[in-house]
This record gives sequence, structure tokens and C-alpha cells, in this order.
Amino acid sequence: MFTEVLSEGSVSTKSLWSLRSIPVRLLALDILGLFICLNLAVWLRLSEPVDWFNPTVYGFVLFTLAGLYLADTYKPDTQIAGLRAPARILVCNVIVGVISAALIYLSGAWRENPLLWRSVLLPSFALFTPWAVLLRMIAASWTRAHVQQSRWLILGASENTKEFIEDFQAKTPLGRLVVLTEKLEKCTEPIYKNVNCVGSISDFPSWTSQLWSGVLVGNKLELSDDQVRQLMQMRLKGVPVYKLPDFYESLWYKLPSSLLQDNWFAYSAGFNLIQGRIDSKIKRIIDIIAATTLLVVLSPIMLLVAIAIKLDSPGAIFYSQVRAGLNGNPFRVHKFRSMYKDAEKRGAQWAQERDPRITSVGYWLRILRLDELPQIINVLRGEMSLIGPRPERPEFDIKLKEAIPYYEVRYLVKPGITGWAQVLYPYGASIEDAYKKLSYDLYYIKNYSLLLDVAIALKTVRVVLLGKGR
Repeated sequence: MFTEVLSEGSVSTKSLWSLRSIPVRLLALDILGLFICLNLAVWLRLSEPVDWFNPTVYGFVLFTLAGLYLADTYKPDTQIAGLRAPARILVCNVIVGVISAALIYLSGAWRENPLLWRSVLLPSFALFTPWAVLLRMIAASWTRAHVQQSRWLILGASENTKEFIEDFQAKTPLGRLVVLTEKLEKCTEPIYKNVNCVGSISDFPSWTSQLWSGVLVGNKLELSDDQVRQLMQMRLKGVPVYKLPDFYESLWYKLPSSLLQDNWFAYSAGFNLIQGRIDSKIKRIIDIIAATTLLVVLSPIMLLVAIAIKLDSPGAIFYSQVRAGLNGNPFRVHKFRSMYKDAEKRGAQWAQERDPRITSVGYWLRILRLDELPQIINVLRGEMSLIGPRPERPEFDIKLKEAIPYYEVRYLVKPGITGWAQVLYPYGASIEDAYKKLSYDLYYIKNYSLLLDVAIALKTVRVVLLGKGR
């Protein structure tokens, strides 16, 4: 029965990986649509061509794109495919329109062209909104028609396989999974929820003729020479073959430490952000320039925060705490105080949701991540970087190193004010959360680049503006 089901039609190998290109394509088409709508509005309302040398044109485009990004309308999942996409875009464009009108009024641009807002920008928003909604409906239709129909063959069933299946099903829509286990007797019950194994790996030759989007080889699975040759033949026919860590890294931008082994670290490319290499030196120069600029620009906000803390509750404005830094060396990290005085007299504790130790002002400081601003000083002193794994307290570090494999790899680089884990994973307050966040930290350490740092910086801005801190 399974053979009959899986032989129905072919799913393009590129379909699933094309999912990653959806945000880029949407962005390009949004830019095209904005310029078309703006040009059409000017032609209809003013009967003249657009002045492409007018900076307002490009400001309008960039401002609208920023709003769509902050509204999460470029994610190739429920934000695009769900019914909420039109509402998100409509609300986003209304907010951007109101802010644009306010900026035009405050800047005095309306004096030069009183019809700018009413005759040009408002019609442009009206024309662009259905364009943006239609694009996302098309993206959703493509996703359902192609990606959800992809089929993946997994060789080997283990605890790591169950973890992968859980992630796979959570990252919908990614298609269907079929599992071959090491021993047929392991097929007596579902591996995870609705995923069953359909046979043993000894039956692998009978499955190679099926049409697959890819083959995933389980961790620590030993294959015979014949099975390796069969995998090679599938690879040469265009079917991608992945070890589980490679799949995680390529598609989900993380590396679960439970899937890794010493030989993986020994042979894997990357890990260029090691002290003494040119990458770390360039990163340090950027840190100094950016931290100095941020300190000057944000000093008025920091002054207001300090006043608010002092008025809100008794105690010091700043709070320092020992954290583990580069190579595990301890240093003192500085933060704005967000808790009541003597909040940790009973010892170190992870912050919890609705933590009673947090002050009224501290709640908002954490939501907006403003409590982290004094760490700019740590960056200038060379103890931290602007971007990197978050430094952990030694009390927690001891437990985490014992519970999580390869946790100490985080010490290869300087800790950061923000990081890949902070922008992709919610606040964690448990060993399980620390394990999941480490998977993002390992990806960052292995794949560091200036472009990745820029992406993290942009995502951090979105996290701050949307108040996703704790």
C-alpha cells in the first residue's frame, strides 16, 4: 500500500528548498509593485511622471518594506499561507501610512507639495495593498501544491530521529516522512505521532526506485557497502542525501548538539570566528565603531531609563553580574536594574514569565531589551561583542555543561548583547530551552559571516520594536 501511495507522481527535489527563496521573491516583487503603484498614482492624479530623483520616493518604498518585515509577512509559513496575511498587510499599510503622513507634516514636505499625501501616497497604498495580498495568496497556493506534497525517506529510527520528526512536523508545511528502521521488530508502534516505520533498512533497495524529495540518514547509523552504493546512485540521479545535522544546518539554520560527534567537529568546514583569525579582528573593529556610535546615539534614552528606574523603586540604577565569557573566563556584565533590591538573596534563579521579582519599569525594560544597553561598555572593553551567544551565569553553566553535549563550544567566541538564538528562539528558562538555544549558537559559530551579523542586527530591531523580550 505504501509503495502505491508513494509512486503517485513526482515531487521536484527543488520544491522544498525553493521554500527558502519565497521571502526573497516576495521582497523583489514588493519593490516592483511599490514602484509601479507609485508611478501609476502620480500619473493618474498629477498627469506627470515620477521624479525619480526625489528622495521621498525611495523613503516611501523603504518605509513600507520595513513595515511589512516587522509584520512578519515574509515568513514562508503561516504568516504567508494563513488567512491572517491580508489582515496583517492591511493593518501594516494603515500604520505605515499614518506614520508617513505624520513625517511629511513634521518635516514640512507638505508645504512644497500639498497634494503629496492625499494625491500620491494614499492612492499608492490603496493600490499596493491588494498587490501584496495577492502575492502572498499565490505563495500560499504554491506552497500547498508543491512543498506539502514532498516525500522524504529516513533511514534509521532513534531518539534523535524522533527529535527530528518533531521539528519536521512543527516546521509545516514540509511534506511527508517515511521511515525505515534498523530492525523490523521496532516497527510495532508509531515512531512519533502519525509517523510509522514501513520496513527495515534491509528493504532499502526496494525503495530506491520510488520518487523522493530526499533521503535522510539517521545519526550513528552504520550502512553496508551495498547500501552506501545505492545512496550514491540516488545522489547521482539528483536525489539529495543528507545526514541529519546537515539537513538541520541547511534548512533550519541550527545544529542540535545531540546529533553531533567529535569527528563532525574535526572535519566540518567553518568555525572561522576563532580568536587570532582575520574574521575576529574585523569583527572587533566593527564592534568598536558600532558600540561607540550606539553609545552616543542612545545616551538620551539611557538617561531617561536611569531616571525611571530611580523613581520606580529603591536601589541602584545599574546591576552587575558575573558571567562566563570567552574561553569560559568570568567577567562582570552590566545591565540596568530590572528587579527589586535583593531579588536574588535566595540564590541564582532563571527569570520566569510574570516574575514577581521584576519591577514595573523593569518589565518594560525587559520587553524592549533596554536593560541590556549598558553592555555596550562591555563591548568597548573587549569582554563582549555586539553579536554572539548570550553569556550565562557560572551557577547555571556548571549544570548546562553536564546536561548538554558540546555546550562548552560556546566559549570559542565572545558572548554578545544579541545573537542568533535570541532572535529565533523565545526567552528560555530551563535546561531544555538552553539545549535548543545552543543549536542556534552552534550554527552561528560554525557559519559566522558579516552578512549573518547584519541579519541578526535587523532581526534584533524587529524583536525590540515588537516587544518580544522578557
